[in-house]
Amino acid sequence: MINKKTKFCKAAALLGAAVMMISALAGCGKNTKVVLTAGLKKNEVFRISSASCMLPEVMVYLTNMQNQYESVYGSQIWNASDGQLSLEQEEREQVLTQLARIKVMNLLAQKKEVTLDDKEKERAAAAGREYFTSLNSAEVTALNVTQDLITKMYEEYALAEKVYQTIVENVNPEVSDDEARTITVDMIRVSDSAKASQVLGKAKEEGVDFETLAQAESEDQTVTQSFGKGEVSEALEKAAFNLGKDEISDVVESDGSYYILKCISTFDEAQTKANKEKIVKQRQSEAFDTEYTAFEQTLVRQLNEELWNSVTMIHQDDVKTSSFFEVYQMYFQHQE
Repeated sequence: MINKKTKFCKAAALLGAAVMMISALAGCGKNTKVVLTAGLKKNEVFRISSASCMLPEVMVYLTNMQNQYESVYGSQIWNASDGQLSLEQEEREQVLTQLARIKVMNLLAQKKEVTLDDKEKERAAAAGREYFTSLNSAEVTALNVTQDLITKMYEEYALAEKVYQTIVENVNPEVSDDEARTITVDMIRVSDSAKASQVLGKAKEEGVDFETLAQAESEDQTVTQSFGKGEVSEALEKAAFNLGKDEISDVVESDGSYYILKCISTFDEAQTKANKEKIVKQRQSEAFDTEYTAFEQTLVRQLNEELWNSVTMIHQDDVKTSSFFEVYQMYFQHQE
């Protein structure tokens, strides 16, 4: 049986996954100036510069994510806790963060003069119509939404994604084979230097089969490992990438342990190609983070603390809507 701690960890790890593009922006939003205020409109949860987020927007995100989790784990999942926050509290904070990012991205789009074209607006309208008509009367009342509001939310979502792509489109996509090269090694790790020397002697001087030796002597269960540059310590990287196929390294000290490596493969075309894609995505993320963070730091966020603290999940049998993000993907994913 999965205990509450395990459920919390599994579900918390999924938070934000429903918002595929927004999860790519993780790590942003930490430096915004925050001002608590009672001067906002009645249903205005927060305002960032000129961008407002109203309570129905929060409830759409919160309720859709809530129902996605409950469809998998059941309603009891919200009782799970990591000892500090309940999963419900954790999800509320994630929703607030995601919506704040959407608003900041739309402000950034305004600054960069990025807008939706007519076709994109038509998609947002069609998505808004499809999602709104999927709601029953109880859901419309509980969420307090209109079709126009849903369409506006899809427009803001799409514009956030568009400005992200605008920022990263000029990132250099060229990655050399050497930069992306992935090496595969069999690895023995021990915590005692004398034992490491002894094991090295067996491998190099006595000719004991390295894989058999690793399975018998290594303190790690996994023997064969593949990695690229920058993914392990400098000492391990230098030793590994200087090996030829079937060569065995000397003892390598790293982070308090002692390693012996045997090169299995110096170049894997498929892994190198995958690593190139990973490196480009990392470059794009870094380029976006730099511009986003610099812009965000100029903004002031006003939070209606009293209203925000009153926000809770909806627990009604006739409120089961969970397709908000799925509908967006249907209309915008892979579209030109």
